[in-house]
Amino acid sequence: MEISNLLIAFGFGVFGAALGALAAFEFVGLLVIVLVTIQVCTGHPSDFVNLPFGYFGPHAGGFASGVAATAYAARKGKLGSGRDITAGLCGLDAPDVLLVGGIFGIIGYLCIWVFNKIPTFSSGLGWTDTVAFTVVVSGFITRLVFGKTGLLGKPAAGISHLNPPAEKCWMPYHSRLPQLLTLGVGVGLAAGYLGLSLGSNGGLLAFGVSAFSLIFLHFNTNIPISHHIGLPAATVAALSGSILWAGLIGICCALLGELLSRLFLVHGDTHIDPPAFTIFIATTIIHFLATIGLFNTITLI
Repeated sequence: MEISNLLIAFGFGVFGAALGALAAFEFVGLLVIVLVTIQVCTGHPSDFVNLPFGYFGPHAGGFASGVAATAYAARKGKLGSGRDITAGLCGLDAPDVLLVGGIFGIIGYLCIWVFNKIPTFSSGLGWTDTVAFTVVVSGFITRLVFGKTGLLGKPAAGISHLNPPAEKCWMPYHSRLPQLLTLGVGVGLAAGYLGLSLGSNGGLLAFGVSAFSLIFLHFNTNIPISHHIGLPAATVAALSGSILWAGLIGICCALLGELLSRLFLVHGDTHIDPPAFTIFIATTIIHFLATIGLFNTITLI
């Protein structure tokens, strides 16, 4: 840890906030696709990983800084909603908003530096996806500092916390059970193929494609948010050698993402990210189950 690392993280945090949280994350997806291409073509890990999962990772300048800056802008009355992660914040012409992004770029960098010090499982697998965990922690900090609704939010009168009407849900067009089940198994099986074919690179590719596909939301195309389904599904396929495990995990992650959105996002006034939360929980469980040998004990095709 050097002062130069923090300065770089600050710079990327400012840049990520200027782009806006969602746009910055879409660029992360593109960079991950480039990373996978490099690693598959060369057959070796690449230091390029330090960009999409380092300074410009989702936990720092690639998303979380934009989330925090958005919440701050709303708190100061410069933006209509603290959950408007599609907003390009440079358009506000408010340097203080961008500076908040820089500060949260540093916070994200410091958090993941600490979390990466936690010992791995005995199998050598990481204890969790520390990038996703940092996004969650940063979102909690953002809510507590700039929000007014508390971590779980405050449902409007007459609205159920866990069963809001579709129009109040995170993504209304994939908020109900039949759609979630179909999306979960479909994305899970497709991502599982990538995991079986490319190993850990398959999980990265599933994540990258899903993340970059969110660019179509800016053109009002109702595409699914699916990186929290694809990454764990590809991971479990690579660890278990089973396409069915991928489909099952895909379904579980689709349902978990929706549940977490209803618990932490839809009734709140800042963004706490359901996909990152899902990836954090799912990765922890998958790595633990792999460590105790469950996938070797319960073999599926």
